[in-house]
Amino acid sequence: MAAKVALMDFDAALEMFEPVLGFEVHVELNTRTKMFSPAANPAHPDNHGAAPNTLVAPVDMGLPGALPVVNETAIRSSISLGLALGCSIAPSSRFARKNYFYPDLGKNYQISQYDEPIAFEGAVEVELSDGTTVTVDIERAHMEEDAGKLTHMGGAAGRIQGAEYSLVDYNRAGVPLVEIVTKPIFGAEHRAPEIAKAYVQTIRDIVIGLGISEARLERGNLRCDANVSLRPRGQEKLGTRTETKNVNSMRSVERAVRYEIQRQAAILAAGGTITQETRHWHEDTGTTSPGRPKSDADDYRYFPEPDLLPVAPSLALIEQLRAALPEPPAARRRRLQGEWGFTDLEFQDVVNGGLLAEVDATVAAGAAPASARKWWTGEVSRIANARGAEPQSLVAPADVAALQQLVDAGTLTDKLARQVLEGMIDGEGSPQQIVDARGLAVVSDDGALIAAIDEALAAQPDVLAKIRDGKVQAAGAVIGAVMKAMRGQADAARVRELVLERAAQ
Repeated sequence: MAAKVALMDFDAALEMFEPVLGFEVHVELNTRTKMFSPAANPAHPDNHGAAPNTLVAPVDMGLPGALPVVNETAIRSSISLGLALGCSIAPSSRFARKNYFYPDLGKNYQISQYDEPIAFEGAVEVELSDGTTVTVDIERAHMEEDAGKLTHMGGAAGRIQGAEYSLVDYNRAGVPLVEIVTKPIFGAEHRAPEIAKAYVQTIRDIVIGLGISEARLERGNLRCDANVSLRPRGQEKLGTRTETKNVNSMRSVERAVRYEIQRQAAILAAGGTITQETRHWHEDTGTTSPGRPKSDADDYRYFPEPDLLPVAPSLALIEQLRAALPEPPAARRRRLQGEWGFTDLEFQDVVNGGLLAEVDATVAAGAAPASARKWWTGEVSRIANARGAEPQSLVAPADVAALQQLVDAGTLTDKLARQVLEGMIDGEGSPQQIVDARGLAVVSDDGALIAAIDEALAAQPDVLAKIRDGKVQAAGAVIGAVMKAMRGQADAARVRELVLERAAQ
């Protein structure tokens, strides 16, 4: 059992040390094929869930003689993303080989970009929960390929520690990536965890707006490496940083940054030193653990990729892509709030929950804005919190809209709809399929309702007299009995109408 790690109180840590942040966000592009091969791209929505090692080509496997060919659509998507980040686009950029042992990348090097990235020197405005904005400077956005995926067998919780063996899936090898690297972020102070979460959310909003990635964190379409270092108050020299790898939810990014600040502060305050290393985030315990010593650029032995020409986009192409950019996230938020008619508080609930894209997609699928907000910030988020998951990972916006349409049509009450939602999340099918399978539709037959009302009145013969005497609230006892008898599948408002009609006879 691992020894318990000492943590310093967060506020006390910020009194002694200044946090300096940096983020590397990897965005999987949703092109139909991979970055350098004709194999189908698992990051494209049509290919999600493919069986292991079925989306591969000789280039992905690193087979001798297999040569890479650049995906033109990936280049265009990368330029669009660079422009959306406020970056300059390089008139010429080149690919490089990044060398170290990848057990899940057959050729044992990654085709990436080093000193000549496609996009550089940008900035994004990040909005925090209270509406204030922070500018995050972007150093570069460069193109590369993803590695494959290892599944560790026989160990605890699927981790490499204690595993008996590992299986490799090359489907993800060669998936087009754009890595966005920030410059050091100073002045974050107590809001450092919140800035981390808001920055990742902003990047997600940008790539979804561009339509270049599904940006599903739980699927790895968007992954964040969070760099954290501390320096004593008044010191100019930066502290030693750690890099927490592949954090796969906005909530986890926030927690990981807070944890690293507290962990590093405890070590430094006790006279210890921080090891420059990668660290793994553990969602179940809310902690990080050591990975490997963090390599510097020289250790990767970068050199130009000899099998690929430089990428030299024309000015006409760059301007064409610039003209096609969607509205910036901040402008989009203001527009959507106006269109939906939400108060500042209602809209902030959506934004703070990272649910803007989901609510927007649910509205686009036919739900009223108020209903879409209610589902996502209410019941879906409640279930997600209980399960330690992200709301976006549980259910699709189109299914939420279809569920609300059943409520609007009178097929379901809100209570029944919540049962259907749980069935959707548990994989039981579409809303209508679950209604049919479980027999959850509202009983709309007045004859059946009247029969249940008569039975309830027979058990409470004084109710009609009370109602006729003006004590309308007495109807509640009958309505409750009818709802119980109908297993909640009656419209309480209709039952009330029928009870009052009986009293008026």
